[in-house]
Amino acid sequence: MMDKTNAARSVLIDNDHGGYTVPTKGLYPFQWNWDSAFVSMGFATFDINRAYQELERFIEGQWDDGMLPHIVFHQPSDTYFPGPDVWKTNYCHSKKPTTSGITQPPVFGTALRYIYEKALAADRNDILVRTRVLFYAALRSHRWWLKTRDPGKRGLVAILHPWESGSDNSPTWDKALARVPITTKTEICRQDTKHVNATMRPRNIDYQRFIHLVEIYRECEWNPAKQWAQAPFKIADVQITAILARATDDLIWLAPHLNLSDEINELSQMHHLLIDGLKSRWRNKFRGFISLDLITNEDIEKSTQSCFIPLIALELNIQHRELIRNEIEHWCNGMVTGIPSTAPFSSDFESKRYWRGPVWAIINWLITDGLRKNHLIELATIIEGNTINVIERAGFCEYFDPLTGEGLGGNTFSWTAAAYLVLRHRLINH
Repeated sequence: MMDKTNAARSVLIDNDHGGYTVPTKGLYPFQWNWDSAFVSMGFATFDINRAYQELERFIEGQWDDGMLPHIVFHQPSDTYFPGPDVWKTNYCHSKKPTTSGITQPPVFGTALRYIYEKALAADRNDILVRTRVLFYAALRSHRWWLKTRDPGKRGLVAILHPWESGSDNSPTWDKALARVPITTKTEICRQDTKHVNATMRPRNIDYQRFIHLVEIYRECEWNPAKQWAQAPFKIADVQITAILARATDDLIWLAPHLNLSDEINELSQMHHLLIDGLKSRWRNKFRGFISLDLITNEDIEKSTQSCFIPLIALELNIQHRELIRNEIEHWCNGMVTGIPSTAPFSSDFESKRYWRGPVWAIINWLITDGLRKNHLIELATIIEGNTINVIERAGFCEYFDPLTGEGLGGNTFSWTAAAYLVLRHRLINH
């Protein structure tokens, strides 16, 4: 399918805005954190220099305390809300461009290892210096996560806003988000529903709560300690923790290649803490891992894709491995394409509404990475093949209806194109 491979490359090239990639034109006109990490890996399959550049442009927005924000506003645009005028973070970091005030899943370190390995294979002689700079940016980000989002050192990092999870309107957040008032001082001027059918997006009441949280943290002047103290939404998220643990392990792998032996001990301590924290979140009832509400200290008993993401960081025992394999197969049974982002037998399931049911190619990418790590190669191969097939049928859409295979959300979506390139490359080489 060389034509489709070329089409995927064209999506990335067309969404290039000068060394950084927008997720898709109009709907998302800036540079997003975990989007760019996935996109950089897509570029690495055919353009190593551009892959490095994606991460280099992104760290232009890194805060002085190490946080990697969820959006970098390189250029003005009026097609997205909330923009820089709502966040008001200019005084928080010494660098331009302006950014949002929260973060997103820390895929950055994993992307850096992937790109570096591709560069080694291509025998690039400029990669050590570039990789070292990006390594330290990642390390500073990991330190930020452990310091500000796990002050109790339980090995589980927390999110203070659903947007930080990447899974904005997931059922996982419903109960905790219901505690957040719907009053806002900011006029909510949604732009997303001008580009995409409202039935495929979060509801208006979700946005009211999202913006209320932004206003709380803005009034804290984006000070992490003040935000932690004031947050009405505080979730120890297994998806974020797993991604951070995996990225930490990838930095440990990178360190000796960069002659950075002193950093290995610090990273190893981080890694052990995160792995122990993740292991504590296994629940037999869900045949997977679940998050913890830190306000109520209650398990969040929701069946969403986050139950499976810890596979990327952990090597499960045989019993747990079989249970999670059976659960994933159960979710995919009867679906045109899987893995749904919410269990299809759940009352929360909505096949077309964003993170409440649709299939996301990058989530399948993460989960199949984890399946391969846990020696579940056959299931991984099936899911990877199905992901490739739905993209070939429906196009490079943002997400897909698991019941019909219909493409949903934004079109010509960068991380979907990146997933196609990486997963096809993986299947061809395995």
